[in-house]
Amino acid sequence: MRFWVGAYAPDAGSAEGIGILQAGDADSVWASGPLGMVGTAVAAPGSPSWVATHPQLDVVYAALESEGTVQAYRRTGETSLAPLGAPVPAGAAVCHVVVAPDGSFLVASCWGDGRVVRISLDAAGRPSAPVIAAAASDPYGAGPEGAVRTGAAVSGAAVPDLAAAARALREAAGEEFGHLVPEYDAVPDTDAESAEEAAGARVSRAHETIVLPRGLLATTDMGLDLVRFWRSTGAGLRLVQEVALPKGSGPRHGVWHPSGHLYVVTELSREVFVLAPDAEGRWRVVSGEQILGTLEGDTAAELSASRDGTTLYAGVRGSDTIGVLSVRGAGEALQFTALAEAGTHWPRHHVVVNDTLLVAGQLADEIVSLPLDARTGVPGRVRHRTASPSPTRLLPMR
Repeated sequence: MRFWVGAYAPDAGSAEGIGILQAGDADSVWASGPLGMVGTAVAAPGSPSWVATHPQLDVVYAALESEGTVQAYRRTGETSLAPLGAPVPAGAAVCHVVVAPDGSFLVASCWGDGRVVRISLDAAGRPSAPVIAAAASDPYGAGPEGAVRTGAAVSGAAVPDLAAAARALREAAGEEFGHLVPEYDAVPDTDAESAEEAAGARVSRAHETIVLPRGLLATTDMGLDLVRFWRSTGAGLRLVQEVALPKGSGPRHGVWHPSGHLYVVTELSREVFVLAPDAEGRWRVVSGEQILGTLEGDTAAELSASRDGTTLYAGVRGSDTIGVLSVRGAGEALQFTALAEAGTHWPRHHVVVNDTLLVAGQLADEIVSLPLDARTGVPGRVRHRTASPSPTRLLPMR
């Protein structure tokens, strides 16, 4: 099976552009075999940190994070892409794109300035006409008292200096075992706080758009602790509702569940919240579950579900673990069941493929595969690994 690999280019990492990963046989639907990078499909110096595909066409879209643009690429061969049209401006540090199920538009989310942008797609899949949606407002008000710093505990407790601790532990461990200590001091600059945040202000940080049934879209705002719901119109995106999560939680990514619930992982508080609509269609938080065993300086990253929807997997950067949560009841509740080793450093993204969890270790410059226990769903030890420069996104090829 093959995957498109989004990655950071030399401005923030070491990749040349969008890569191609092969897991096992190229024509297999299983990813449990040996891993290997096939090569670079197209050079993209602007850091294609997130990639998505058109639902009908052989077109790949990349959020060029360092350039603040979205670029379309048409597939020109089994392992090659070529630019389709010109890059379309989106916003500062655009970090996510998703394409509507009918292929008529895509939505870009921008971490740097909080923008949510609807971009039209023509019959060939070429993007144009970006329309910026309504900006988010802080549901908790503004001011220094609302400051939330990256990695801070929700309770307001002091955050340990993990970088200094890591350096001290490596020195004490010596050459033989020092490499086993996680490099908490090697955090990429892409997550650095802004001058406004340093001064105590809360800043909008749009991070992902999730496609829901019946034309509804949900976007996460990590900086303002919001999940916002939208509908697409000819004039752009129309805001339907906003749901505020606990202050300082930092909603990052989400998963739509067949039960009708939306699960959202929070980067800063390392929780998974369950959202659902009531009888009138108004969304609300119905429950939440902590990813236990993580450290205060950890940050949650990706959230994914097992093929049957009974298990959720939340990646945690820092302690480099995967939180495992079981879906309970009719989907309205979650139960934390295990915290497994990710097997790599800084698990930025992961994807479930049948009996395998593939994990992109951004700071380890590698991708690893973990077997999933058939009974419990808990990831086991690393089965295979391959070098891959600064991987940030794994997307199965069609």
